[in-house]
Amino acid sequence: MENKLPIYVTMPSLAPLEEYTELLKGVWERGILTHNGPLVQQLEKDLSSKIGVKHTVAVSNGTIAIQMAIKALELKGEIITTPFTWIATVSAIKWEGCTPIFCDIDATTLNIDVSKIEALITDKTVAIMPVHVFGNPCDVDAIQQIANKYNLKVIYDAAYAVGSTINGTSLLSYGDISATSLHATKLLNTAEGGACMTTDDALNEKIKRIRFFGHNDAKDIVEDGFNGKMTEVHAALGLANMKYYDDVLADRKTKYFMYIDGLKSSKRIRFQDVSIGEPNYSYFPIIFETEDLLLKVEKALAEDKIFARRYFYPSVNTYINVVEYQPTPVSEDISTRILCLPLYWKLAISDVERIISVIKNIL
Repeated sequence: MENKLPIYVTMPSLAPLEEYTELLKGVWERGILTHNGPLVQQLEKDLSSKIGVKHTVAVSNGTIAIQMAIKALELKGEIITTPFTWIATVSAIKWEGCTPIFCDIDATTLNIDVSKIEALITDKTVAIMPVHVFGNPCDVDAIQQIANKYNLKVIYDAAYAVGSTINGTSLLSYGDISATSLHATKLLNTAEGGACMTTDDALNEKIKRIRFFGHNDAKDIVEDGFNGKMTEVHAALGLANMKYYDDVLADRKTKYFMYIDGLKSSKRIRFQDVSIGEPNYSYFPIIFETEDLLLKVEKALAEDKIFARRYFYPSVNTYINVVEYQPTPVSEDISTRILCLPLYWKLAISDVERIISVIKNIL
């Protein structure tokens, strides 16, 4: 019997090791490892240019990026967000002394249901924090209209959205601040890392001060900041990987549509609806008719050493050790029936075909 290697839901996209170590030689020669070093500055410049955003501030991780966005906007109160997300969205809100208010999701796009936001706004509401789920663009225009009407700030948890666009414009250009992740599993990675993007010059400078303990250029403490710095070692990996960004994006898109073509004939599953803009094809979720069917498929895949993952399960509003329960029936239902299939740069086409075959056999 063939000894198959395990296939995981994702793997990091990595430049050749020698290209990374070549960048590290300069780090060793300069002796600068952190404190806004030259590679961090280069990464910020190159990433802004590559995806088309005005300002990028590289930070230590995506969760810190969200916290910095909240702190930079000086928010205290209720922040309306989605329950269909990773716990970090909620953790960042709570760590900054704010209260998460959960707005249910649209069952087709899996993003926040814009039609339900206004009913949740109170005199304590200070911001809306939608998530571009799996890189699928939110209805940014409708969200901004609500924010303008009620004088609210908009922070996008854009952890999954590097490379996503609307009418050719980077999705990370929207809102007051977009906070993204450069974690190992993301389309572009620095191993651990994140970034805040904004079009506002003053906010950009403020985020930079917050990242470095509140220092200004004269090294006076002028902000209530903390340590959110990215290191030169992480920035070097990001720069090495950025050379392959276009290839990685194109590769994921090819495999994404392979899954759709291979599975679209089944009436027992459906796909995330992309109705606004273009996602970055970094995840491939499928929504099953029932949880039982999902569990059967998940088991069959695992028996073939294929390890899909239940993103996002359970719905974050049900984590009663962390938040006070607020019902969001659509998110709670979808979270029990959704499974993300393996999708990454070095995943073989033959393995995609094998995964499709295993699923079709169950369906």
